[in-house]
Amino acid sequence: MSGFVEVTEGNSPLVLGLPHTGTNVPPDVWATLNDTGRALADTDWHIDRLYADLVPQVTTVRTLIHRYVIDVNRDPEGASLYPGQNTTELCPTTDFDGQGIYRAGLAPDAATIAARLKRYHRPYHTALQAALQRVRKTHGFAVLYDCHSIRSDIPFLFDGRLPDFNIGSSGGATCDPEIQHIVLQECQAATGYSHILNGRFKGGWTTRHYGQPDSGIHAIQMELAQMTYLTDEASPWTYDLTKATRLREKLATILKRLCDWSPK
Repeated sequence: MSGFVEVTEGNSPLVLGLPHTGTNVPPDVWATLNDTGRALADTDWHIDRLYADLVPQVTTVRTLIHRYVIDVNRDPEGASLYPGQNTTELCPTTDFDGQGIYRAGLAPDAATIAARLKRYHRPYHTALQAALQRVRKTHGFAVLYDCHSIRSDIPFLFDGRLPDFNIGSSGGATCDPEIQHIVLQECQAATGYSHILNGRFKGGWTTRHYGQPDSGIHAIQMELAQMTYLTDEASPWTYDLTKATRLREKLATILKRLCDWSPK
């Protein structure tokens, strides 16, 4: 197992994916980044802390590698998640504002991308696949909840302000309808928060790849607006304990219901 992947095993049916919380950038990659890239602005800041210990016995799979090295939530073949819309690549060359992150002439070439796939992308998915298979063997099914966050105002990616809770199930294809209903119902009941189902973020490659309800693996993505738990959506990306405590109560309710769910 790669030293860049952390796995915590639990006995419940629920698996949490944490693909974008890592901030590790190997020295050889760091040397090629410009100041914009070195800011690591597109990290899912503190999401591992936000979800920590919300419910017992969940399995978590987390990569420590930053998404600027390689985005483990992208198709390894490089296909776009959102054809026709601005997005970032498997090995991003711009940040979410469309600004270049590499020094001139040092963006990764095909050979570099292939090497990063083998070293960083593949081990994460090997671990995630093993976790889902283990859980499915125990319970007869597994539920993957993919944990994300993003700034709520990014004109390069979307118009206007992003809702607080962004639920993605690829139009309902990646999970049992009841799982989608549980998450949506809890978001609708969350006073003071906005929500949307399959809006700008319909579920990344991880959700779409693993979400195969007929095979007993259900996947759903939650993209949180960072203003729901950060003091400000800018450096130093401060975790706001008051906001986060309130949000964690709602997230705990969602995860508990998913832990208790079973297919009819």
